[in-house]
Amino acid sequence: MKNRYHYLLALTGFALLTGCTQDKKTGQEAAKAMSADEIKSHIAILAADSLMGRKPFTEGETKATAYIASEFKKAGLEPGNNGSYFQDVPMVEITSTPSATMQISGKTSMSLHPSTDFVTFSRQEIDSVQLKNSPLVFAGYGVVAPEYHWNDYAGLDVKGKTVVVLVNDPGFKNGDPTFFKGDTMTYYGRWTYKFEEAARQGAAGVLIIHQTEPASYGWDVVSNSNTGAKLYLTQKDKHLSRCKVEGWVTEDAGKKLLAAAGITGDIRALARKKDFKAILLNMNVSLSIKNKLKYSTSHNVIGTLKGSTQPDEYVLYSAHWDHLGIGKPDAKGDSIYNGAVDNASGVAAIISVAKAFQQAKDKPKRSIVFLAVTAEEQGLLGSEYYATHPVYPLNKTIADLNMDALGNYGETKDIAITGKGQNDLEDYVAEVAKQDGLTLIGDRHPGSGSYYRSDHFNFAKQGVPALDINNGSDSKTHGAGYGEQQQKEYGDNRYHQPADNYSADMDATGMAQVADILYRVGTKLSNESTFPGWKTGSEFKAVRDKALAK
Repeated sequence: MKNRYHYLLALTGFALLTGCTQDKKTGQEAAKAMSADEIKSHIAILAADSLMGRKPFTEGETKATAYIASEFKKAGLEPGNNGSYFQDVPMVEITSTPSATMQISGKTSMSLHPSTDFVTFSRQEIDSVQLKNSPLVFAGYGVVAPEYHWNDYAGLDVKGKTVVVLVNDPGFKNGDPTFFKGDTMTYYGRWTYKFEEAARQGAAGVLIIHQTEPASYGWDVVSNSNTGAKLYLTQKDKHLSRCKVEGWVTEDAGKKLLAAAGITGDIRALARKKDFKAILLNMNVSLSIKNKLKYSTSHNVIGTLKGSTQPDEYVLYSAHWDHLGIGKPDAKGDSIYNGAVDNASGVAAIISVAKAFQQAKDKPKRSIVFLAVTAEEQGLLGSEYYATHPVYPLNKTIADLNMDALGNYGETKDIAITGKGQNDLEDYVAEVAKQDGLTLIGDRHPGSGSYYRSDHFNFAKQGVPALDINNGSDSKTHGAGYGEQQQKEYGDNRYHQPADNYSADMDATGMAQVADILYRVGTKLSNESTFPGWKTGSEFKAVRDKALAK
């Protein structure tokens, strides 16, 4: 693939420069050189219609990854993967087409319709799957959490059955901050976990009831993200260990299913009772799915700045380059999901950070790795592949500093740490924030489970201290609450929508602010001899301790 991509770099017309002719600068001067205008210029290219929404396996991938590699080379980075800027990520694209209706039979019968009432798909790498009169079971939150003494599957045999579960976890809006983690979502609340656990239990199918507040996004996001082709890392077992059918139903459809079995009222309150037991709904579901399979290889892009004295220890910067490609048109007829904020912004930022390191007078002692990963939108696949097939040893990787969907509403007086309370990297951010007179805050919406929703999570699972930060809500220009307002507008109207476009009016000063902070954090990390760790109580601490003991 290396020769092919060298050809593509030339074909796309991106000049490959061997270095930068500007004078070397100090760390602070280099950081200030990460201008909003420079970041916007990268976003304009990465979010252009000609890149067709940057979906893996498309011409948009070819153009996007070629551009990133060329910018890494301009920034003075060496090819990060044994002489290549690219890491092959073998995947299968599965286009799942469900039957015209989902049939519910039993004491009450009903027909549910694709997109309107449900979305379903199968990751099993076979031509078709079928649920035929599969008994439905309401399994509460679908959680097995021994540390919280919680098991929604206790005493339940779900082989051949289809489980219906709620999004988020029992702690959400419970009113008790010590129950699970209160309103802060644990990994048990993520949809990825629900599908994984249902498969471990041997279920034939799993359907999550969507609710906007506990999911933190509307049904349009679920529908747009799960309609059409989906990508998965290839597996030796062809994913046959997974449920035949995975999917979601709308809140209205879910409530109709439960009401038909006599379950009404606050279903979340019912499912969070400590004596909750799974309920057989005495109804069956029938659905067939036809799969179209396509095997191909996508690519992570990797560039490295070799350390001066400790080159075999690594500080990692990550951002995902992909978005959703071309999909369902919006009301204006726009069908290109450009992903300007999500996540051309993060890629633009790590390119700027790479340039800052290259221009700095003093080179880092540890090596700096810049990783632009594929298929985040398909389930954090590119980072999962790197984390399980690392180019550089993870027990020698000091930290992962991730940037995803940076705020486009200007600089703020506060900085938000995703999953605040997890690891020592927050203390490094706190030091920089103090220098800049900034306030540190945690997740504005901890129930959304943001720490488990971007690429840093795959490094955390392997024990690598991982950090993701974003702009806060107290705008330097527009005052307190402005950022919260802008984040809500983005979530309601542009997140995973064609409206996430580049605009010349985009305010990228906040993006530059985040890039500056993480550059300074990375500079400190790269010149130390110690390893930051996980804070007591973090679920990732034991994994890191074991890795460092090797």
